[in-house]
Amino acid sequence: MVEFASSAPTPEEMERDREIGRVLFAGEFNFVFGAQKLGQLPDPVLPEIAFAGRSNVGKSSLINALTGRRALARASSEPGRTKQLNFFELADRLTLVDMPGYGFAKAAKAVKEDWQGMMFSYLRGRPTLRRVVLLLDSRVEVKATDQEIMKMLDRAAVTFQVVLTKCDVPKPAVLEAKLREVTGIVATHAAAYPHVLATSSETGMGIEDLRAELARLANPV
Repeated sequence: MVEFASSAPTPEEMERDREIGRVLFAGEFNFVFGAQKLGQLPDPVLPEIAFAGRSNVGKSSLINALTGRRALARASSEPGRTKQLNFFELADRLTLVDMPGYGFAKAAKAVKEDWQGMMFSYLRGRPTLRRVVLLLDSRVEVKATDQEIMKMLDRAAVTFQVVLTKCDVPKPAVLEAKLREVTGIVATHAAAYPHVLATSSETGMGIEDLRAELARLANPV
């Protein structure tokens, strides 16, 4: 299990890390491969960051906001249908993995079980996986399926960081309450990175800080 830093970075360190993140995410960003089965996964070479979340949580929008591109990652028109892991390489230093959404109400039970089996095998067995960014919609309650995914990540011993999306919508007091609630939930999970981030793909809230966090996991220049 990863040991987390016990002290927060100074303002000077945060500015430095934001600039490092800006430069990294401004680099060349290319789609590499879409894998529908574990046997199709590309060779593990670069450090990987996987993005997970319920269907329609804003995952594709967040990836596009991080990279400053439009329509690079696309949302599925039929949530729950796509089982593909999409791999993107960033500046030959980091791989971002767009995972299928979970919690889709209309999907058959067999599809849900198949998703969990495939995803658990990927999460547990990928040697280059450095972190899962687990997205939660700031506008709605934490669902039972979100809690189950956190437990699955605990069992897989994979470090995950919770990132709230669409944080431009709730009023400040409501967002503060949501952050406190989620931080409390995160504290109960052994694999969870303790720092919960609030983001908005619409306004750019938290995007610089998330870039800075992820840049620390990339290969050095």
